[in-house]
Amino acid sequence: MKHPYAVALAAALVASCALLTGCSETGQPVDFNAGGKPDGAAPVKPVDADTRMPTGPKSDFRVTRTLDDGTHIARTTLKGRKSGVTGSVWVWAPKEYQDPKYAKSGFPVLIALPGGLGSPQDADGVTNYWVGGDIKLQENLTRWTAEGKSLPFIVVMPMLNPDTRYHDASDIPGQQKMGTWLTEDVVDLAKANFRTYRSRDGWAFMGSSSGGFAGLKSVLKHPDKFKAAIASGPDIVPDSPLWAGHQAEKDANNPEKLARRLLQKGGPDVYLAFQAGTRESPAVTRSIEKFRNAYGKGPIHTSLQLIPGGRHNAWDYQKGMDDGSLKFISDHLKAPVPSRS
Repeated sequence: MKHPYAVALAAALVASCALLTGCSETGQPVDFNAGGKPDGAAPVKPVDADTRMPTGPKSDFRVTRTLDDGTHIARTTLKGRKSGVTGSVWVWAPKEYQDPKYAKSGFPVLIALPGGLGSPQDADGVTNYWVGGDIKLQENLTRWTAEGKSLPFIVVMPMLNPDTRYHDASDIPGQQKMGTWLTEDVVDLAKANFRTYRSRDGWAFMGSSSGGFAGLKSVLKHPDKFKAAIASGPDIVPDSPLWAGHQAEKDANNPEKLARRLLQKGGPDVYLAFQAGTRESPAVTRSIEKFRNAYGKGPIHTSLQLIPGGRHNAWDYQKGMDDGSLKFISDHLKAPVPSRS
């Protein structure tokens, strides 16, 4: 069930659109392809075998917000080659990404997903509220990295739903292929434009509410691609009305059933950091605990961060990330390896 707080949060964040236009660089092109092959130059040799240099083609990123440290959040329109879905994707690279000692190094990627439908809206459709200057996810990540609580993540923030219906981040028959969009096309966009990792050790999700469900489900369904997720106040089972008449496909996207299958296979290991606020519905915590008790064993490693006074919103969930959830997943992902030259 989609939480009413998610709807309220989406409405409240309409004001954040104004924050995305408060910089003189807004709308200017930005190239994140640092370390890529310049025209006519020899390819750059990565620092290790796991580092993947940007594959191209470069996307047309335009600045939506500039942080005080000079880093940029930028948006592009992605036309998904595998899903056929077209939508907005925002990206941000930490200041370490431009440090010369990491010019040949891969960086971990955190795919950040909103709750609700992903509102507010921009001219090209439904957006992702983690881009907003009011929430300050990127500023917080910068601080947490300096404090040793987080890896210096590249943050990729795609739309979650292509319209005003919940698609459960899945390829629901007869609907747009949002599962393929999220786990393949968005990933390919990151690989094309950034120095990333070939292994799953550099790929994770973070999401709240329905976005938490999407990240949880994606890791359990594709543990060969993704290693970890922070799931804040998540739905535990798919509940979109669009599943009507498609029970088999719905079951194939159910985290409980996916977890059971992963336990039967014996791996690979995944790391799931659940979060819940003490002031949100007790049903949220109960469903998380039920899942952890049933499936949090063997290759499925879980934690639960209870946020004192926390409600079902992005601001409070970041308190939990600060208090331990982000370090939980960072400890099991790969940090960038500095080069000697």
